Amino acid sequence: MNIVEIDGNNLDLEKIIMVARKGSKVKISEDAIKSIRTSRKIIEDIVKDNKVVYGVTTGFGKFSDVSISNEDCKTLQKNLILSHACGTGNNLSKEVVRAIMLLRANALCKGYSGISEETLNTLVNMLNKGVIPVIPEKGSLGASGDLAPLSHMVLPMLGEGEAEFNGEILLGKEAMERAGVSVIDLTYKEGLALINGTQVMTAVGAIALYDAIEICKISDIAAALSLEALRGIKDAYDLRIHNIRPHKGQINTADNILKLVKGSSYITSQGELRVQDAYTLRCVPQVHGASKDAINYVKERVLIEINSVTDNPIVTKEGDVISGGNFHGQPMALSFDFLGIAVAELGNISERRLERLINYQLNDLPPFLVKNGGLNSGFMITQYAAASLVSENKILAHPASVDSIPSSANQEDHVSMGTIAARKSRDILENVRRVLATEIMAACQAIDFRDGFILGEGTKQAYDVVRENVKFMEEDKVMYKELDKCTKLLEHGHMVEAVEKKIQLDI
Repeated sequence: MNIVEIDGNNLDLEKIIMVARKGSKVKISEDAIKSIRTSRKIIEDIVKDNKVVYGVTTGFGKFSDVSISNEDCKTLQKNLILSHACGTGNNLSKEVVRAIMLLRANALCKGYSGISEETLNTLVNMLNKGVIPVIPEKGSLGASGDLAPLSHMVLPMLGEGEAEFNGEILLGKEAMERAGVSVIDLTYKEGLALINGTQVMTAVGAIALYDAIEICKISDIAAALSLEALRGIKDAYDLRIHNIRPHKGQINTADNILKLVKGSSYITSQGELRVQDAYTLRCVPQVHGASKDAINYVKERVLIEINSVTDNPIVTKEGDVISGGNFHGQPMALSFDFLGIAVAELGNISERRLERLINYQLNDLPPFLVKNGGLNSGFMITQYAAASLVSENKILAHPASVDSIPSSANQEDHVSMGTIAARKSRDILENVRRVLATEIMAACQAIDFRDGFILGEGTKQAYDVVRENVKFMEEDKVMYKELDKCTKLLEHGHMVEAVEKKIQLDI
């Protein structure tokens, strides 16, 4: 099994997926250990010298003007976790929680948080031994960090709360005992160091972003299959058009489609069957490309965030402790709102291509892509269901980042709502994956109604993967089961993997 070494500087999306989704173990680098020890010594000296420092020898939020004695500093940190763990809603998935733990550990490795080596090792040991804290997904405002959900992450470290171990939800103390990980007592600043950061929103959003990159490729494959099924016009993808409006995503999309349909006899030329196609076929490069450019922008922001310090206060290398606002999630809130909008648009255009595939008024195929129409309804209600998903996405795509509500007696008077933005982008993506699966199934059904044609080099690979799992529908059957099969092909990456053995797709 691969080991991901963390030092606070070199984490990327692939490493997050290795740990979160594939179960890779985590190791703290030697340089990081030195930085952790240095910042911890600064905190210990502050306590020894009875200095007044926010979150170390004072209360939190509006209680920052309340001094805490040395004797009560340990109780302060434990009480922080107990009182702040007030999340609600469905529990975050196992892979998201693993990503949260990884991101928080990576941020602490930078050595600006004052945490002890022992406490950080406990978090990493939990991750490596499969102790997965139960974290409700709701309850964060996305400023002062993801306080509520991160507090749930910390509870099992103290023998509190709940955690999953070997597929079973247990009390936190029991999960730690079964895994052989000792519970700890938090000391000066450690509770604050563990929960004051953007790691929940960033973990949810980073995984959604990773999957969105895959969705971009699937969208191009779906569009290419529909283009062939509808005998679309190739000329609109001529790179001479796109090079004179040189948005990277647009050019890459046109190039992807050309590679996917290379050698296809389904594809037509301008004036052969019609002069021009509807926008959902003709403007794929412009629409998909715009979403790709947005997603690449979000990727740049996320790569910065996952290797940043989002703590408060910051323990500088010079020995100063500065109270600032790096915990504020606005950079991620805006980014994940943008991610949700970009992915939603891929679903919008996909559903409209689906309509062109099944609507006999818009094509020369059997109504609703089925034999014996009337007795059979075929793909009629697949479009209905897809339409409901894209309409839901329009509501979900409303930005969370434009909202704010004051908290902590108006001390925290502007917040980002970044965790809500991240969760919405995840939900939008799941809906779009289902819409694309529906379009791909319908395109393959339409292709099978045409005889004597040859598929393109890339679309043939995609078609074969679908037909290995989902057969041509001669008559009505339980449709959701067929859609589930196709959705899983996309979710598990089988279609893109098969296509990319033949051609490389770029976003």
